[in-house]
Amino acid sequence: MIARKKVAFYTLGCKLNFSETSTIARGFKNEGFDRVDFTDIADIYVINTCSVTENADKRFKTIVKQAQKSNPYAFIAAIGCYAQLKPEELANVNGVDLVLGATEKFKITDYLNDLSKNDFGEIHSCEIEEADFYVGSYSIGDRTRAFLKVQDGCDYKCTYCTIPLARGISRSDTLQNVLKNAKEISEQNIKEIVLTGVNIGDYGKGEFGNKKHEHTFLDLVKELDKVEGIERLRISSIEPNLLKNETIDLVSKSRAFVPHFHIPLQSGSNELLKLMKRRYSRELYVDRVNKIKQVMPHACIGIDVIVGFPGETDELFLETYNFLNELDVSYLHVFTYSERDNTEAAEMIDVVPKNIRSKRSKMLRGLSVKKRRAFYESQLGATRTVLFEGENKEGYINGFTENYVKVKAPWNPELVNTLHDVTLNGIDEDGLVRFEFAEQHVA
Repeated sequence: MIARKKVAFYTLGCKLNFSETSTIARGFKNEGFDRVDFTDIADIYVINTCSVTENADKRFKTIVKQAQKSNPYAFIAAIGCYAQLKPEELANVNGVDLVLGATEKFKITDYLNDLSKNDFGEIHSCEIEEADFYVGSYSIGDRTRAFLKVQDGCDYKCTYCTIPLARGISRSDTLQNVLKNAKEISEQNIKEIVLTGVNIGDYGKGEFGNKKHEHTFLDLVKELDKVEGIERLRISSIEPNLLKNETIDLVSKSRAFVPHFHIPLQSGSNELLKLMKRRYSRELYVDRVNKIKQVMPHACIGIDVIVGFPGETDELFLETYNFLNELDVSYLHVFTYSERDNTEAAEMIDVVPKNIRSKRSKMLRGLSVKKRRAFYESQLGATRTVLFEGENKEGYINGFTENYVKVKAPWNPELVNTLHDVTLNGIDEDGLVRFEFAEQHVA
């Protein structure tokens, strides 16, 4: 009997990458491969790359070495955003055998007839203009939550961003297919679906291969809310100019959508927002936050912010810091600006020294800790519903409330992937919330 080949995956970057890795892994299974952990011995290691930050680029070589340590004779393939942007760079990394660009990654098994090691990585990439078709994806079996891809690509021209170069134009899954995928996920006893994409608020553009919107993001939210069997739906990152009042109102009255929003800000300075070519002002951002808090006072709001962008003087940084300090938000994702090839920002003058970027990043990360603790304190005494995760973390199990408060309890495998009503009653030294069960609401 011929032994089945084993494949392992490593995903860098965003929820969208995780959804695509999971779909690609199911394709391998259909071709007769067994999936194993990346730390196990495999015949093929597939690394789904990211190129949003300099750090993600650097990690690639480390991950390749990790695969080689597990099996020096294994076939190593690189896919994803970095593979599209800099295929030659990845192909020249010792041990890499195959590099696939944006349109080829979903056809990876077609390139695996011969798993012999190559002296140099073989490249199959496309001009990004060719990435004009949509491939649906969702993650399943990897986590308690499923990531459901509804949109890909971006037509925005933010001066710091390489994503349009790596993923192409904005295009959407059909509403019918999104609903079909959501139903398939619900049938796997998964309690929560997170909607993901590059620019999900632009949903509907390119749905049937044309530029006009057949449906809007609001249409998508309305229809998903009707899918039976889904306990929770969560919106991932959405641009403030595309988050409309109608969507916020719908979420506030929704059966399944939870009161949690992640809204990129990038800077609290209108001057820097213009340099970044963002499509909103700080005033519009305040309006979005106020609207959410008006109809959902307990909502969790997360923010992306970039520090050290060219032209960010001490005064402009403090403008962002003070803006965030006064804003009623729950946590920050802080990104230290790093120059990316083929972007406008990389050619800008008034470059901020890296030591100052680092100092400002630490200041905002400290502010994020304060913001999160203040938000958690505001929830003490409230009864919320927790979905418990599946990992034993040093004798504890973690879970999240509908409004993204992270709680922990002593490890109990019976809690995995179950929903419970709890009363939040304290905050631990590590920032997690203690609770007591309010009732046995199990699903």
